[in-house]
Amino acid sequence: MAQIKGTDLFVKALKEEGVDILFGYPGGQAIDLFDSLYGQDDIEVILPRHEQALVHAADGYARSTGKVGVCLVTSGPGATNLVTGIATANYDSVPLVCFTGQVPMNLIGNDAFQEVDIVGITRSICKHCITVRSREDLGRIIKEAFFIARNGKPGPVLVDIPKDIQQALGSDEYPSEANIRSYKPSTKVHEGQLKKAVNVLNNAKHPVFLIGGGVNISRADQAMTRLAELTRVPVITTIMGKGAIPSDHPLYVGNIGIHGNYASNTAISECDVLFSIGTRFNDRITGKISEFAKNATIIHIDIDTASISRNIVVDIPIVADAGNAIDKMLEYARPLPTEDWLERIQGWKDKYPLGMDQRYPGLNPEKVIAKINELFPDAIVTTDVGQNQLWTTQYLSMTGKRQLLTSGGLGTMGYGLPAAIGAQLGNPDQRVIAISGDGGMQMNIQEMATAMCQELPLILCVLNNSWLGNVRQWQEMFFDKRYSSTCLRYRKGCMKDCLNPEKCCPPYTPDFIKLAESYGAQGIRVETAEDIEAAFQAAKNETKRPTLIEFIIDPEANVSPMVPTGKPLNEMVLEC
Repeated sequence: MAQIKGTDLFVKALKEEGVDILFGYPGGQAIDLFDSLYGQDDIEVILPRHEQALVHAADGYARSTGKVGVCLVTSGPGATNLVTGIATANYDSVPLVCFTGQVPMNLIGNDAFQEVDIVGITRSICKHCITVRSREDLGRIIKEAFFIARNGKPGPVLVDIPKDIQQALGSDEYPSEANIRSYKPSTKVHEGQLKKAVNVLNNAKHPVFLIGGGVNISRADQAMTRLAELTRVPVITTIMGKGAIPSDHPLYVGNIGIHGNYASNTAISECDVLFSIGTRFNDRITGKISEFAKNATIIHIDIDTASISRNIVVDIPIVADAGNAIDKMLEYARPLPTEDWLERIQGWKDKYPLGMDQRYPGLNPEKVIAKINELFPDAIVTTDVGQNQLWTTQYLSMTGKRQLLTSGGLGTMGYGLPAAIGAQLGNPDQRVIAISGDGGMQMNIQEMATAMCQELPLILCVLNNSWLGNVRQWQEMFFDKRYSSTCLRYRKGCMKDCLNPEKCCPPYTPDFIKLAESYGAQGIRVETAEDIEAAFQAAKNETKRPTLIEFIIDPEANVSPMVPTGKPLNEMVLEC
């Protein structure tokens, strides 16, 4: 049995796990690991410009490819900069393995330079976290980390490796399989419960499927489409479930929730059977809990036992992987007489359609996204968080190979650009488009350098309304237009009262076009709807560098409809 350093076993483990891309940022307590990666042809090390962006890039890579995203950073601030990205991945069930360097074992607990208890910090926001405390355990722990991240409900795992463990000699053997006595996730379906659920569905008059991100995580979109077509049951999605059935399918109603469309929210409120698959029923989709689908028998399929009846008490619980459950349902389900119900839902869609042109007839986000739908049929689209995310989830057409990557559970600003980098690296033959607000784009703008250095033809759409738009909308609607800390044009010399009609706003900082050009990227500013297509065509022609397109939109454009906090879904404000 050969003896090798821990760092060499680390590299061997990554190769055995099929890792081809690693997102890493070096430092003192990880330098030995980076040294062993030097010159490796099988693993490409990507150097972002900030650790938070690094973990978001690994997240985008994982979501878009279905593989495990892998990170490597140093101790202390390198490790703590991963925290937001780990929490983001945890909420959205993204498989990551995050390696952190750590001070030597004899210094742990002594407040050594760049020492933090990263395991203690992340314990509540990841699926599993552990410090390696002996060289003999290193291979087993890495094997278990990848197994836990991939299997059952996917999620992030953190492995903290002290410097002396990295340098120590030990066995070169890497386990062929993980055998964790306390973690035996089952994805099988309880057929008795499923048959009971299908029987209830078969007797429904006004049924709906409510589909969450679990269906997309299981790559079960085609099976879900077949199930909908077999049963003739309308499909409503959460924003994380969008794409589980093509958005132009006649059985697709739309998104549910505080910014869901009228037909979806009303159908949920009036259905008699709610068959939900792969959703956590968080507060963004339920509205007032006591009024949520109050006349319906609720069936809930989810891989996570803890998610069932946590927020909404359900009548028939089924613990199973969404894809396996849908496949089994295809064996039992039958067509239902839903013609009248579907006609009623279509009437709601026709009477209260989504649309911005009536209120904002010039350049608006709907027109921008419509052009993306037209020109980029197979694109991977990432979003930031805020109004840009909500408009994208309303208007982006999910058909063909198109994917949507967004921070649904944590709502992390700064996610869009680095996630796009990870998605492009994992899918070099597809175009990747990031849709951001002017606020979110600045949170990780330094990753323009990463995109340039990797020669990535990203298309970065900045919807610039000069505000932190989502918060501004809430301030307009519920805080008497007291615009506190939301104007991104504000300078110290401004008048305090932004309601003054004579105000003369200072120029926007930064100039996004000059900023893009300073990185070597292409920058284009669009101020009229007629120029949208030309900008996208110019971006299409770039194959070795990113293009940033700044769309100047109405500062007061709002996302409609909207369910105010504490109200039931059927009490929507249709025009905000």
